[in-house]
Amino acid sequence: MEKEYNPYDNMLAVLKEAAELLGLTEDQYATICYPERELKVSVPIKMDDGHVKVFEGFRVQHSSIIGPCKGGIRFHQNVNIDEVKALAAWMSFKCAVVNIPYGGAKGGIRVDPTKLSRDELIRLTRRYTTRILPMIGPDQDIPAPDVNTNGEVMAWIMDTYSMFKGHCVPGVVTGKPIEIGGSVGRVEATGRGVTIITEACMRAFGRNLDEMKIAIQGMGNVGGTAAEIFYEGNKKVVAVSDYTGGVYRAEGLNIAEIREFIKGGETLDHYNAEGVTHISNDDLLVCDCDILIPAALENQITEKNAADIKADFIIEAANGPTTVEADQILNDRGIVVCPDILSNAGGVVVSYFEWVQNLQSITWDLDEINRMLEKIMLTAFDDVEKLGREKKVPLRMAAYMVAIHRIYKAGELRGGPISLA
Repeated sequence: MEKEYNPYDNMLAVLKEAAELLGLTEDQYATICYPERELKVSVPIKMDDGHVKVFEGFRVQHSSIIGPCKGGIRFHQNVNIDEVKALAAWMSFKCAVVNIPYGGAKGGIRVDPTKLSRDELIRLTRRYTTRILPMIGPDQDIPAPDVNTNGEVMAWIMDTYSMFKGHCVPGVVTGKPIEIGGSVGRVEATGRGVTIITEACMRAFGRNLDEMKIAIQGMGNVGGTAAEIFYEGNKKVVAVSDYTGGVYRAEGLNIAEIREFIKGGETLDHYNAEGVTHISNDDLLVCDCDILIPAALENQITEKNAADIKADFIIEAANGPTTVEADQILNDRGIVVCPDILSNAGGVVVSYFEWVQNLQSITWDLDEINRMLEKIMLTAFDDVEKLGREKKVPLRMAAYMVAIHRIYKAGELRGGPISLA
């Protein structure tokens, strides 16, 4: 019987291996294995029909060794504590890889938001905010959008928090609308970061991106933005998908047309164009392509399909899309995997820019944001790729080693519980 996937166990397995490759003892890395705080809350709201329904919510702070905790809030019917703990840890590692002064956190509510009205979502968000209010703040823990949440949800959180504080506190969340303190370039940042890392990876391995076929699982904010940037740069995107399935065209898809189609409220199972073949999400993962970009949910590439993947490169735009077992299969096959904690870090980098702008009451223009984003992402890739070559380890292991070393060193310098003293 196949073992049930647990993202937290998945994270711990990679952490342990990376720490040992760094020469750390279990005593030295033990603290990083556990979240600093885990909060589980009940979120009761009055539904539109008058009855009261209670939802389950979470907020986990993995590490504040390097700085305030940072991480998204997701609304999804399958949210559970192990998922949130894993995502919080990955945020710690992600921030450390790109070397910004944040630790990791994550939050979520177990809810299918498509079944709630807008008014119900507002009440749910505000009540959840009051439940986690003691944990969050611009100097403590700064939430951001994640799966099924957006800038509008962040605005509701900011407003609720500000009412309790008695004054406007824009720095309590990032990913806000620009009109209330959000940053230009934030919405596109994760997808743009994925394209920056993809191009850097191809250069590092001596491949020409112009000659390669790209497949992207997920056409939400991250996957859709990446697909559009590739398309505008005359790169060939041969396959894309959403939750209803995907489309494939070996000669390349018209991404601009597909994006407009989706923005109109349509799903890809209804999209048709000359030469387009409809495929499932499972088919997309093993389709004929050179670069595979999983940009949906975790646990997509597993030991069941890893042996059938045709891509030479996998750029992880989702959090935790590849299991430990699949990672080993891909590595044995010589497939290069650029890990999530590096590939999709563009969002948290520009969230950091937004936070800094809020704290200092300044604004930067889009050119400046994108210039700084590219500089940080390329520096992070160079750090990881260099260590990977030196230690002869895959990029995922190198990224974890970079992150864990920085977190461990910060703790040691602070004289904290993971100090050698």
